[in-house]
Amino acid sequence: MTTTPALHDAFIALGANLGEPLPTLRRAVEALGTLGEIAGVSRLYRTAPVGGPGGQPDYLNAAVHLRTPLDARALLTALHGIEAAAGRTRTERWEARTLDLDLILHGSAVSDDETLALPHPRAWDRAFVLAPLHDLNPDLRHPVTGESVREALARLGPAADVQPVLTGWLDA
Repeated sequence: MTTTPALHDAFIALGANLGEPLPTLRRAVEALGTLGEIAGVSRLYRTAPVGGPGGQPDYLNAAVHLRTPLDARALLTALHGIEAAAGRTRTERWEARTLDLDLILHGSAVSDDETLALPHPRAWDRAFVLAPLHDLNPDLRHPVTGESVREALARLGPAADVQPVLTGWLDA
């Protein structure tokens, strides 16, 4: 008898602002599909950079709901591999990047060690993460605070620097 591995609902934020962000994000979603089943992909958003060195170009951001058999650490390692394949380097905090893949949630897992922070420690305070997550599941709840994505967006108020740019951007 063959048993099917349990699938975990993971939510991943995608961002890029160097090179060719749109094709890079499309390839990233394709690569994520090799790690499990893509259950949803948000609209694409254009957002202003937050933190880091000045003069960065705007980001393109999205989010993916992935149903994966990978545990959180294995998934994070795979995400770093996808980033590296896209030319991601890590030399300065919040620097411009060819690809950024952040593991926002992995089921209801909570971890605060130095290599794996779940839920992502700043996700519920960043409109550029919450707006794409809202597309996927506005009632998705932070596993510690219980605050929903919808409630967090309302708390943050209007985000003029987070603008939807494409729906169906994977097919365009």
